[in-house]
Amino acid sequence: MSFDSLTSISSASLYLAFILYLIAILPFGFAIRSKNKTATTLALSLTVLGFVAQLNYFVLRWIASGHAPVSNLYEFMTFFGMMLVGGFFLVYYLYRQVVIGLFLMPIAILIIAYGSMFSKEITPLIPALQSNWLTIHVITVAIASAILSLSFVTGLIYLIKKVDHNKKGASTFFLEFVLYQLIVVLGFVTITAIFGFVHYNASYQFVNQQGNQETYQYSLPAIVTPNNALSIDDTGDELKGSFSGLVQVPVIFDAAKLNTLIWSYFIGSILYILIRLFSRKSISKLLQPLTQKVNLTLMDEISYRVIVIGFPLFALGGLFFAMIWAHLAWSRFWGWDPKEVWALITFLFYTAFLHLRINRGWDGERTAWLAIIGFGTIMFNQIFVNLVIAGLHSYA
Repeated sequence: MSFDSLTSISSASLYLAFILYLIAILPFGFAIRSKNKTATTLALSLTVLGFVAQLNYFVLRWIASGHAPVSNLYEFMTFFGMMLVGGFFLVYYLYRQVVIGLFLMPIAILIIAYGSMFSKEITPLIPALQSNWLTIHVITVAIASAILSLSFVTGLIYLIKKVDHNKKGASTFFLEFVLYQLIVVLGFVTITAIFGFVHYNASYQFVNQQGNQETYQYSLPAIVTPNNALSIDDTGDELKGSFSGLVQVPVIFDAAKLNTLIWSYFIGSILYILIRLFSRKSISKLLQPLTQKVNLTLMDEISYRVIVIGFPLFALGGLFFAMIWAHLAWSRFWGWDPKEVWALITFLFYTAFLHLRINRGWDGERTAWLAIIGFGTIMFNQIFVNLVIAGLHSYA
């Protein structure tokens, strides 16, 4: 089979998986309100078919590229979304909690949609990535992160059920803030899809930290650009008098990706305000009826158990395997690169989580909040550190 055929079928498989996951949300919703097993069976069947389709995407892309398809943000995030769904199967097999599927599927869909907004092009690996340790390190991190992220889903369910949404306080504010962040991701997908449809593109040339000329490609209109950036055309000539952004930032930041982040919050905020205006309720209060039959003790137990599984995997992939790969790629085990630092922060956070849970007896609402913060550290590493802070992992 030709390269074009493999990539075409692979992309179609991912699109099919996305559609199947999206459709599965409806029967999951019916399943939590009905004792009839038909809705549950349909929801699980659609999810399994979607997972198989996404697995087909992953395998075919691996064959087409000749290496594990986890080398850029598009590939990593789509694989991460697939592992999140795979983790759900494990949790459902053990605990039979359909409500987890209802809350997990939209999050998995957002993660896959988010990744799909980045370049899908298959390119040769840079020298630092040409190692089997790339496959071992990144796949292990993705699986561990997905398992740890399951605690975010169960912690979110716990808090939506537990928090009194009629009383203003820190819990109601921060719970709503977490849900607002998910709307921001939807904002990113929406605005990127719109400007992608009209094929918007702009280029800005600047001098980077090393004193070399570099060009950023913008897929969204420029709000921020690098210091002293010049707008250029396709041939590299300066476009005199053209718009060069509202604000210029130091070159330590990836201005093009920071620009995308700002657009995401802008559009996400508009979407959030519209939801509040039409519903006249907070999002958390809108979701609370879906958790009426939730067993809080069981949700708390699941949150703890998945972290017990995911934590050692993350330590293995995110630190141990990463240091081996770093030594082979850059001749040092540790270099305080932003990505490395945040992986260490994530490891230390979950270490503290387990200490507080096991030795200090923390459970219930406190550990639900910790699970949500832990997911925040994972997403901060994959989104903000990858997109905004320049470093050795900027290729991602």
